[in-house]
Amino acid sequence: METMTTTLTPAMWMAGSILIAAYVLIFTEVIHRTLAGIIGAVAMVLAGMVGGFYTQAEAVAAIDANTMFLLTGMMSLVVLLKPTGGFEYLAIRIAKLSKGSPVRLLIYISSIVTIISLFLDNVTTVLVFAPLTVVLARMLGISPVPYLMSEALLSDTGGVATLVGDPPNVMIGSAAGIDFNQFLFHMGPVVLVVWIVTLLLLLFLFRSELKEPITGVIDLDESKALKDPAALTSILFSIGIVILLFFVHHHFNLFPGYVAWVGVAVALALVRPDPDELLRDLDWPVLLFFAGLFIIVGGVEGSGLLDLLGEQLAGIAKDPEQLMMTALVFLWVSALLSAALDNIPFTVTMIPIIAHLETQGVDVMPLWWALALGVGFGGNGTHIGSTANVVCVAEAERTGVAEYRITPLLWMKKGTPVMLATLLVSSILLVLFFDYFRGA
Repeated sequence: METMTTTLTPAMWMAGSILIAAYVLIFTEVIHRTLAGIIGAVAMVLAGMVGGFYTQAEAVAAIDANTMFLLTGMMSLVVLLKPTGGFEYLAIRIAKLSKGSPVRLLIYISSIVTIISLFLDNVTTVLVFAPLTVVLARMLGISPVPYLMSEALLSDTGGVATLVGDPPNVMIGSAAGIDFNQFLFHMGPVVLVVWIVTLLLLLFLFRSELKEPITGVIDLDESKALKDPAALTSILFSIGIVILLFFVHHHFNLFPGYVAWVGVAVALALVRPDPDELLRDLDWPVLLFFAGLFIIVGGVEGSGLLDLLGEQLAGIAKDPEQLMMTALVFLWVSALLSAALDNIPFTVTMIPIIAHLETQGVDVMPLWWALALGVGFGGNGTHIGSTANVVCVAEAERTGVAEYRITPLLWMKKGTPVMLATLLVSSILLVLFFDYFRGA
């Protein structure tokens, strides 16, 4: 591994300043986050060309095409589902099961989302459930905000439990040689405890919004909500293909983004929608925001700033007596940086650093688990900390109701306590069962 600089270079200052400026615009909402992302991306590329640390080709390469295709493909399937009445049907069924209790409704929705996030990535899960939640809230005459935020937070939490639940898990498992069962047996118990704590905390944080009984249309006939059963069957068949391929795609070297578009292709062949309507209903602001964010973070990475942060974080790990403390530092710093940046580039940066420590005789297994916990739970801290969060925020905006907007401040009031609680609980469990996480 190459020796890296231990001081901030002019390139790092330039990239860091643009990143901070973009995030100030995003969090203060001076302009829309999509505009901030695009402006920040253009500024980063210009600064990179002037400073010699980031080229236009590198900016294009920084856009994670797999993630973008996955988002676009699953969005397309959701758009195709909407006219069929399938969302309304499922919404009425869930509403009836809740029997007028908002607490029960939140628990049901959150449980379903968490379970699905164990086997599908959390982004796909939220892309399906966020529109359903808005439909359900509109039917019942309630605010969708507590339910949307709970879905995002608990899908992020559930995704930590399995190798396929979150993209960083796949990268960590591949680098560390961790298989599906090993990942589940180590992360699953932690996530179960954290999930219970998170759900109870969400019920407390949203207690004022959940105190009034639901008096909406619980007596509706869900069968009458279906507008196009044939199209619904075809699209569900297509989604079934996607889910099946998600389980086995790694055996055939298929990217998740490609798998999503296999489902879209099947759905298009069966349903044959109007392409103009399909494209018009896609959430382009979310897609452009992520493209801009990838370019910005790519510039920060190209400047060497992420490598510097990773090196500083890993510096104390070479002392075996400090291994437990190092694992805790990895967990918390990974979480905080993932909330501020994005967990994928940070994971990419940390993997070679941890692998290098292993060559020097360091027992790195606790560091792999700490990294997985940190990047997984850290996304809960901000409204842009994970893709699932951004999808739910965008879905709330699409309602057009000002009271339903999920502002950065609102997310920090609800999401930051959740992040801190999950990190605290996982830290305690990591300390109590440290020998197990060492592989002893």
